[in-house]
Amino acid sequence: MASQPSSLLGPLDGLLLVDKPSGPTSHDIVARIRRQFRIPKVGHGGTLDPMATGLLIILLGRGTKVSERIMGLDKTYEGVFRLGIETGSQDAEGEVIAECDPSAVTRDQVAAQMSARLGDQMQTPPMVSAVKVNGVPLYKLARKGQTVTRNPKLIHVYRFDLLDFTSPDVRFVLECTKGTYVRTLAHDIGQALEVGAHLTQLRRTHIGRFSVADAIPFDALLERESLEDHVLPLASALSLLV
Repeated sequence: MASQPSSLLGPLDGLLLVDKPSGPTSHDIVARIRRQFRIPKVGHGGTLDPMATGLLIILLGRGTKVSERIMGLDKTYEGVFRLGIETGSQDAEGEVIAECDPSAVTRDQVAAQMSARLGDQMQTPPMVSAVKVNGVPLYKLARKGQTVTRNPKLIHVYRFDLLDFTSPDVRFVLECTKGTYVRTLAHDIGQALEVGAHLTQLRRTHIGRFSVADAIPFDALLERESLEDHVLPLASALSLLV
């Protein structure tokens, strides 16, 4: 329970765990909550692509001050990537740019490629991403058909397990550091197997010690008259950041 006053009387201070549906952007979720519940200061603790679902931490009032700490937490995802099809965005929202028959790829080969990506590595952000180059998001340049040099970033993969392989689909669970592009991992595995691949499903299940099991579905949230019963007070949230 939140100890702050109603959002109609003043801003709530804390975190709101939302189970994001596929479709809206993280910014869309923030804007809708700000508008519907009349909260002037609303942010989020780490972007999810429009296609992705799962845990999105919304920061309210003074909760926005812990944005960097939330964004710096490790993440856990479950998802599916499909072998044999490469897209321009490295996920199902992009245009198909190459196709190949993946039927000869074995489960062991897939598992070996996933294991090879454990630990520290340098990862180059995809062109269709929010990373900025000279102040301009890469996705805006990509829309103009431009490709620019991107600086690789250090990431760490703690766990990358193969849950199921029903060719051409690979179901997995991934634990990684902030800034990891899961679709790029899928793309790189497709390249290594010489058949191409793209991400078709992605769900974020954990951010640090925060779980999607404790989140409220976004559609259900919009049916509420206030957020008080769902806001994690800032003091409680800080105890989970230790």
